[in-house]
Amino acid sequence: MNFDPRQSPDDPLAVNRRHFFSRTSLGVGSAALASLIGRSAMADADPAADVPPRTAVDPAYRGVLAAPHFAPKAKRVIYLFMSGGPSQLDLFDYKPLLNTRNGQDLPDSVRQGQRLTGMSGNQATLPLAGSIFKFARRGSSGAWVSDLLPETAKVADDLCFVRSLYTEAINHDPAITFFQTGSQIAGRPSMGSWLSYGLGSANQNLPTFCVLISQRPVDQPLYSRLWGNGFLPSIHQGVQFRAGAEPVLYLENPPGVSAAGRRKMLDRLRELHQAEYDAILDPAIQARIAQYEMAYRMQTSVPEVTSLAGEPDEVFELYGPDARRPGTFAANCLLARRLAERDVRFIQLYHPGWDHHGGLPAGIRQLCKETDRGCAALVADLKRRGMLDDTLVLWGGEFGRTNYSQGKLTPTDYGRDHHPRCFTAWAAGGGVKPGLVHGETDDFGYNIAADPVHVHDFHATILHLLGIDHERLTFKHQGRYYRLTDIAGKVVKPILA
Repeated sequence: MNFDPRQSPDDPLAVNRRHFFSRTSLGVGSAALASLIGRSAMADADPAADVPPRTAVDPAYRGVLAAPHFAPKAKRVIYLFMSGGPSQLDLFDYKPLLNTRNGQDLPDSVRQGQRLTGMSGNQATLPLAGSIFKFARRGSSGAWVSDLLPETAKVADDLCFVRSLYTEAINHDPAITFFQTGSQIAGRPSMGSWLSYGLGSANQNLPTFCVLISQRPVDQPLYSRLWGNGFLPSIHQGVQFRAGAEPVLYLENPPGVSAAGRRKMLDRLRELHQAEYDAILDPAIQARIAQYEMAYRMQTSVPEVTSLAGEPDEVFELYGPDARRPGTFAANCLLARRLAERDVRFIQLYHPGWDHHGGLPAGIRQLCKETDRGCAALVADLKRRGMLDDTLVLWGGEFGRTNYSQGKLTPTDYGRDHHPRCFTAWAAGGGVKPGLVHGETDDFGYNIAADPVHVHDFHATILHLLGIDHERLTFKHQGRYYRLTDIAGKVVKPILA
């Protein structure tokens, strides 16, 4: 029978003849069994559970899309997320007018009555704060990059800068959640989970979606729901890799359990789960089987991919001395390249600490010192290996920073509050135009002057580069169809190569 992949698997039309007669013949007993299983088991229902079949014996998870909607430019994504909101005015968006008018109050004609956070909204004045850092045009593209990022400046011609991003979220948690899931409200699937659901796995021994977090003080929480599967089946959630002897928690066999014993246990467990699935058609059972099998394969693949012992010295010279210390941003960038080589589809790096309400000059110097070389090395490394063309590298935070100082402004010190109205991100490889600056802000760096790019536009463009029409990758949940871009979003065509 024909099956609509958008239908819920517990829809009567999704049940074949054998299951129809077996289920109806059970009568009250079937209903009682369903009540024992409970609603939680059905919460992960996959609307494409029967197309194509996905079981524990599949070597890799196949996505709901039989094929991309059109030819993809990128096969994978590495997302370098700078949690806390880096100051675009001190890194990429050069505004000499702020230095000329340093200390003067933000004009009402520029602010236009727009809301402020509670952290600076009660200040008597909003003094404009010019950046104390030097800027220069970099490469043949002439993109402005500050002296804080000398290594990034060297690869400026490989980057596409988007200076006109904006969001509605003005506080960290909803803003980070928005960039990761397409909604300010917690509980939606993350971007990596959507890609896993749509395109499936390209590697049978590693997760489709991997997460790396720099080992440093965290000023803003990074909840695991940011890489969660939301209402998608749990097989699509991100798997966090950690520095140390146990990169993935609870992966190793407990004492006294051999690999052969684990294999036998999984085989018997799969038989029991398959019998249960045949009886009640709960797709969450299939997801559990697949996760057990993936964990078994990861016992070999994870130690291999996380060991940097085989990398030559010249690679560590490229990424810098921090790359030899597991858990640093540079080491995570190198690990991201290794995961990309093994066709992991979505690799998410988080580097927290960019929330500089005060003491910005000292704080941003340190953060740039920690990240600049790793970012540039990753782009250069992918390029020389011939991988940049089909790997989309993204850099950015959840919002930008204000053009005025939060707190006291001095010749050498200032802070900047949250600013969602315009900020900068960059992309490299994967089908974006290199050496391009897209979008403009006004002379005060407060409002967008040309080519605005909303968060939904950002997501739509990423999906487009991966061959996905963002309006056609949907999941029915609680009576409505959801997608990463909600009910908005348009592809930013000028940045496409």
